[in-house]
Amino acid sequence: MEIRALRHRITVLEGQLGADARVRFAPEDRAFLAALLTSLPRAVLRWVRLLVRPATVLCRHRDLLKRCHARSRRPKRRGRPPTVRSIRVIILRLVRENRVWGYRRVHGEFTTLGIKIAPSTVWEILKQAGHEPAPERVSTTWADFLRSPADALPACDFIETITVNGRRQYTLAIIEHTGRRIRVLGITAHPTASWVVQAVKNLVMDVEQAGCRARYLIRDRDAKFPALIDEILSEAGIQTVLTGIRMPRMNAIMERWVQSCRRELLDRCLIWNERHLRHALREYERFYNRHRAHQALGQAAPLRTVPDPITDPEQIIDLNIRRRDRLGGILHEYSHPA
Repeated sequence: MEIRALRHRITVLEGQLGADARVRFAPEDRAFLAALLTSLPRAVLRWVRLLVRPATVLCRHRDLLKRCHARSRRPKRRGRPPTVRSIRVIILRLVRENRVWGYRRVHGEFTTLGIKIAPSTVWEILKQAGHEPAPERVSTTWADFLRSPADALPACDFIETITVNGRRQYTLAIIEHTGRRIRVLGITAHPTASWVVQAVKNLVMDVEQAGCRARYLIRDRDAKFPALIDEILSEAGIQTVLTGIRMPRMNAIMERWVQSCRRELLDRCLIWNERHLRHALREYERFYNRHRAHQALGQAAPLRTVPDPITDPEQIIDLNIRRRDRLGGILHEYSHPA
């Protein structure tokens, strides 16, 4: 038996010549030598040093004590519970159907659905799946839109769009800083001074009817805004605040909406004419005000509050999320079945 053990050791050494100065036994080699050494007398048990070193024995003993100690003090439930499979499926579905959504946008959609989940969990699920980081039906009146608290601060701006036939269309929109509520004032191919003045007059009339006390209106120094509108606004008690030259951050809330509108709508479809643009912006306005989650509002929408989280485990397991398409599938709204 001792000769067989010596032969096996020579075989192992020959197979590792020039590889490393330390002999490395495979698990099957250790098992074979251990079976041979069991029949040898104690005086020949010096062969044990071929299998393990004293430091290895002590290290394994320490690991065994650590595992035994951890097992004795381990609670019945350790760490966060695993994410339900249905939630993973819905997260991947939302990203697949909305390529421009990031993990925080997906988390906001879950919040609107009443499903409580951490943003880091969404990010981890997307990372494991191999996804790269991303980049009501009733029109509201001016009186309802401008019926805001006294500290409401609206801002307006023009957004330019080029249709398929090469014509430029200009959209005048206004947003409320407090509630992030957007309203498209008008769309025209010729933003003349008379057209802008008439839009501002309509704004002042609706402010008086709504009893709103908005005292400031932020806008940039675009030449499409005539000087006459400042006089009209000052007569209504509204002071115009001009942003600095080439300083879009001074009107950051409005510029952020312009970016969202381009990224989520205008850059993803072809606008045929003014009528098509009017319809698309009307749909996006409803989507933005009544469904889209906003981080500044705690993942709520300007006209929709966040529902209470779902606490029943059975409802989470049996999730049935319905999708509603707007503009032929460019915009997606998710909700529970009625």
